[in-house]
Amino acid sequence: MVTKRPILLVEDNPDDEALTLRAIFKNRITNPVIVARDGLEALEFLFGTGPFAGRDMSVMPAVILLDLKLPGLDGLEVLRRIRSDPRTRLLPVVVLTTSREAQDLHMAYTLGANSYIRKPVDFERFLRAVGQMAVYWLSLNEPIEGNGED
Repeated sequence: MVTKRPILLVEDNPDDEALTLRAIFKNRITNPVIVARDGLEALEFLFGTGPFAGRDMSVMPAVILLDLKLPGLDGLEVLRRIRSDPRTRLLPVVVLTTSREAQDLHMAYTLGANSYIRKPVDFERFLRAVGQMAVYWLSLNEPIEGNGED
């Protein structure tokens, strides 16, 4: 049996987390979702350290949904570290944020984000955005097998 690769949701706001999880459920996305509530927890999951020490490192996320405004390590620093490590540099990263700052958009792409989506305020629009994102990244996109190491 083939296990679906998880979605890593990096989100510190409980309301936005619940909204995103509901949108994933409503769009019938069946990939498991791992939630990291800050940048450090996301990196611990990705690199198998801290509470994630010993996890199966051959199972990497199908896509990372990354908020930018996080406590401690912000999303841009998380993205910088993801792209600087050969084990994670090729993982798809979708910035999913409320930020409307042009510098955040520019820096996210400069640091290697694959996509930048502003969270719509309206739930129906958000539901459609998550559905479209999922169709692309979980169904249409052809991922590189393995973990990105040369």
